[in-house]
Amino acid sequence: MKIAVIGGGPAGLYFSILVKKWRPDIEIDLFERNAPDDTFGWGVVFSDKTLSYLKVEDEPSHDAIVQRFERWDNVDIIHHDEKITVRGNKFSGIARIEILHILQERARELGVQLHFRAPVLDLSQFQSYDLLVGADGINSEIRSQYAETFKPDLSTRTNRYIWYGTPHLFHGLTLTFRENNAGVFAAHSYKFNKTTSTFIVECDEETWQTAGFQDMDEDTTRHYLEEVFHHDLHGGKLLSNNSKWINFVLVKNRHWWSERKDKGYVVLLGDSLATVHFSIGSGTKLALEDSIALFHALRLTERLPDALIEFEAQRRPVVDEYQDAAYESLLFFENLKDYMHLDPIPFAYRLMTRSGKVDHENLRRRDPVFVEQYESFVK
Repeated sequence: MKIAVIGGGPAGLYFSILVKKWRPDIEIDLFERNAPDDTFGWGVVFSDKTLSYLKVEDEPSHDAIVQRFERWDNVDIIHHDEKITVRGNKFSGIARIEILHILQERARELGVQLHFRAPVLDLSQFQSYDLLVGADGINSEIRSQYAETFKPDLSTRTNRYIWYGTPHLFHGLTLTFRENNAGVFAAHSYKFNKTTSTFIVECDEETWQTAGFQDMDEDTTRHYLEEVFHHDLHGGKLLSNNSKWINFVLVKNRHWWSERKDKGYVVLLGDSLATVHFSIGSGTKLALEDSIALFHALRLTERLPDALIEFEAQRRPVVDEYQDAAYESLLFFENLKDYMHLDPIPFAYRLMTRSGKVDHENLRRRDPVFVEQYESFVK
């Protein structure tokens, strides 16, 4: 069997690792449009549950990832200049470039052929491959070229966000809410190594327009946001990595795989297949777990089309559930100004339960002290 993987993010790399580890005789070529050291964004997060999956599937890459982690169990919510802490939320952070390097090294070690600076525009070069895996991200060329088959649904959302780093260390997931004369701003921040934190700023279209970001260059934008979050950054700086305002795109696909006209099959993974809003921190988690699910379907099923049927049957309900939860979280942030009047404790409670995945009793198990504070407040 020959497999071509398009896209060198976590989904494509991890799928390649698992298959090559299982069947060294399978020829796997991975094509990535960027250089091996290119990355956009700063840190990514993992839950403990995802880590347990990675340990089972490939212990060497799991151990290398864990050695570079920053861990926390607190969510800090800054609202009306008051910090509310909710514990029992176990997550770990790592630099995106670190996890890419770890997975690249492991893939090479196992014999995956990695091709960087190799954008894929002409699919005729893949006629000899039995399986074409589209793991090329939110702007997937594979999904685009097979659009009639996959029937994608791409919804561009109204809020704008911009992804920075900062040398100020946020010891836990910190959600900060600030208002000025332009409107409401939310920051999602967490440390991912000993020196740097991710700092994502989000605002609605009205706030974005009123602030005048459409007329600002990169430096002016950064300085403006440093002023909005001056207190939270302790007067520190924001770090740009080609940081630009973008709108979140919600990606869904009616079909996940297809038989190709020339030869073989094509399937989607990761953000090419489905996106979840960054406010629930599950994008990388879902990408890796997609890869695990596809690998298991191949390993347990003799015929390739049967494996792809099994992959979609087993994985779609999970992805749908996360997309539903992420959509509720997305709506909370799109309508943030409707909640800003709340006092800090009920605001924090509404924020923690926004997606529907955490209810009152689940939150009590995580942090009984916080729930007691909330119950006392609303009596």
